[in-house]
Amino acid sequence: MDDRKKTSFAPIYNKESQVLILGSFPSVKSRKIEFYYGNKQNRFWRMLCGYFNEEIPVDTKGKTEFLFRNKIALWDMAVSCEVQGSADASVKNAELADLSEVLNKADIQRILLNGTLAYDLFCQKYADIDIPYVKMPSTSPANPRFDEKIWRKQLDEVFGEK
Repeated sequence: MDDRKKTSFAPIYNKESQVLILGSFPSVKSRKIEFYYGNKQNRFWRMLCGYFNEEIPVDTKGKTEFLFRNKIALWDMAVSCEVQGSADASVKNAELADLSEVLNKADIQRILLNGTLAYDLFCQKYADIDIPYVKMPSTSPANPRFDEKIWRKQLDEVFGEK
């Protein structure tokens, strides 16, 4: 096994989850804290908590409870890969997530793919899925074209306008 091979986290979901948000692979900072979107510069938690008019939870337990309360499932498309640093462009030899683990146990109505790599990996294995899926602008601080309105519109499609 290549010494750069890294693994992702287990999916966060419950049977009430209605939206599955799929990232590509955890950043260095996320891997350090062992939870999704650990880089404070990433817009993910700020955007999602803002949508639900909630404060950003301070710890993993609070973030997990937030996700459950708001019917959000969270995972990454690459469950393991070779990666240098945090750059999606460096991801190689990705082992893709088996989404049936979530899809067979939750009432997922929409899949939101956080960025181009998440979308591309998803389409390699799940392009023909019956659940609506949408490529979203990455919440990464490296993405200058992030547009929160696009995220809000997709969340509104499932949860109604906030």
